[in-house]
Amino acid sequence: MHNHHHRGATGKRLQLSLLATILFIVAEFFAGLRAHSLALLSDAAHNFTDALSLLLAWFAFFVESKPPSETKTYGYQRAGVLAAFVNALALVVLAGFIFFESYRRLGAPQPVAERLMIGVAAIGVLVNVAIMIALREAGRRDINIRSAFVHMLGDAVSSAGIIAGGILIAWTGHDWIDPALSILIGLMILWTGWDIIKESLNILLEGLPKDMHLETVMEAMRGIPGVIDVHDVHIWSLASHSHAMSCHVMIEDLPPSSSETILRSVNELLATRFHITHTTIQFEHALCEISGSGCVVVHPEHGHGHIRGPR
Repeated sequence: MHNHHHRGATGKRLQLSLLATILFIVAEFFAGLRAHSLALLSDAAHNFTDALSLLLAWFAFFVESKPPSETKTYGYQRAGVLAAFVNALALVVLAGFIFFESYRRLGAPQPVAERLMIGVAAIGVLVNVAIMIALREAGRRDINIRSAFVHMLGDAVSSAGIIAGGILIAWTGHDWIDPALSILIGLMILWTGWDIIKESLNILLEGLPKDMHLETVMEAMRGIPGVIDVHDVHIWSLASHSHAMSCHVMIEDLPPSSSETILRSVNELLATRFHITHTTIQFEHALCEISGSGCVVVHPEHGHGHIRGPR
């Protein structure tokens, strides 16, 4: 019940953030035309991707809540990851357009209305900071929401840069500062999108989850009583914080009632320490040959083993 209420509140915040961003985009676009400011127009384009980010985030947030079906047995958890990846690619395309227009404007600077620049950019800072505060908590758990949060962070910084640039233009009278600011905004867009591209692409390609080490997981599993060895390990992410794993675990030749205890211990370790909640574990039973020095555990596939002393 608490989780349902939390998701409902996050969805409402996404909707309100989207509405606020769209209203600001319209105001900033017309202000940029009136002020002849490429920096404001670039920031309006940046805000447009913010609106797209919020729209996709809200849509993915809605889709992710749908239960699994016969054809989508894992559910729709990766909808948010896919939305984040699309958002990040849109940022890269936008940055390229801004660089092109900035290059043209540097060759022929146009006078700008710096006071209008400063006023609109100040409103932009307030709007984006308010949205960031609203999405901060949910962004810690969900790459989809974090993608939208990062969009807002980048635009808040670029709006602050526009304020500084407007002050410099008013002080020095150098109109080339406006397209130069646009280049900095383009670089900021690339920087904010790169981490999202890497992490979302890693999830889509079923790579090892971020900050997780395969050998560390295997060693922890080998430390569980009853586990002799672990191999054929595959770990991937269903979503940003939903991990899955399949592996082969070698144990002694035990009846199912005894091996169930080992299985519970393995799953508990994976869930509590590594946040791996979906597992497919195949047990392999080791052969034990009695020798003068103890029990020699023989791997059923490789035919060799190691000495295991009396328990």
